[in-house]
Amino acid sequence: MPLDQKPASDKNDLPLMTMEEGIVLFHPHMPERGAEYVAHTLGTRWIGQGPKVDAFEREFRARLRQAGPCLAVGSGTDALHLAYLLAGIGPGDEVATPLFTCTATNLPLLYIGAIPRFVDVDPVTLNISVEDLARKVGPKTKAIVVVHYGGLPCDMDEIHAIARRWGIPVIEDAAHALGGAYDGKPVGALSEFTMYSFQAIKHLTTGDGGLLTFKDASLEPLARRLRWFGIDREDKQKGIWENDIREVGYKYQMTDIGAALGLAGLEELDRTLAHRKALYRRYVERLKGCPGLRIVDDFDPRKEHAAWLFSILAERRRDLQLKLRERRIESGQTHYRNDRYSVFGQSGHFPNMDKVDDAYLILPLHTKIGIAEVDTICDVIREGW
Repeated sequence: MPLDQKPASDKNDLPLMTMEEGIVLFHPHMPERGAEYVAHTLGTRWIGQGPKVDAFEREFRARLRQAGPCLAVGSGTDALHLAYLLAGIGPGDEVATPLFTCTATNLPLLYIGAIPRFVDVDPVTLNISVEDLARKVGPKTKAIVVVHYGGLPCDMDEIHAIARRWGIPVIEDAAHALGGAYDGKPVGALSEFTMYSFQAIKHLTTGDGGLLTFKDASLEPLARRLRWFGIDREDKQKGIWENDIREVGYKYQMTDIGAALGLAGLEELDRTLAHRKALYRRYVERLKGCPGLRIVDDFDPRKEHAAWLFSILAERRRDLQLKLRERRIESGQTHYRNDRYSVFGQSGHFPNMDKVDDAYLILPLHTKIGIAEVDTICDVIREGW
């Protein structure tokens, strides 16, 4: 079968549902004071990058126990691009990176002219396979990128051991993993660089936005210049208009409008995370051992799941999806293997991904549903399909 042709069982042509029609797969979480904070911001001098962006960075670092500086940007993709630049990745450099992820993980490598070297999935977690990673990292590898799929942390001890062996940094795409932890340490305090996404349906939203945190504080001045056209913004705001520009910079800043929404979300983030994690635990309780499916989780005690997605591997996935839809429950696939996208110009042998390709399915998990809705979904699944 050609790489760009999906099997019939993978056809995903079901139209999106509305809340009125049933239980939807995703829904944005709007914090209680979000509208108030945004409205106040609209009446101030600053609606672009201003004092609320600074406040959001400070508050995020404190509440999430981040190890280094925090840089708020316009998207998670912006944050990853900056991470790749700060890590010294350049044209022709190879980067070991997940095969199974949002394309936003890997497209910024193409901006730079770097070469993504795709690594197969772990068939139990859908995270990066440590075994395949060890095979593919070598003298040409400039960095390792990992994604905590669904909010489940990767095998970070093993990944860091590989990185140390080759003297290269680890860059975490933690778009799914806000509030997750590994071996008692919060995501964001583990590796040289970590990116978060505040896109519309993430745990915490700024409408769209992202944040980069990094351990080496000496990189902060450069990071802040790269975020804003290569200009030293602090000097410019002091009235020093003859700043030199030494680097190619970007327009990657967050706005105070987005930061206002983010600050409201941070105030109730503990409650948001507790709700999502309770739903996740309920799914596990009801579906563990259910015939015909397996939960995507290794239940490693080192890992605290951030509960952004609840994913299963289901036999006859299409049949299950159709049954759920008949009962007014939305399900779907959120990410796809990147080797199938022409833009990357790659193919390869990924046996683990091949095994799960037609099986992974995501069930609703967000703050607009509760335990009762999870029970309804689980009851339908346990009936069989």
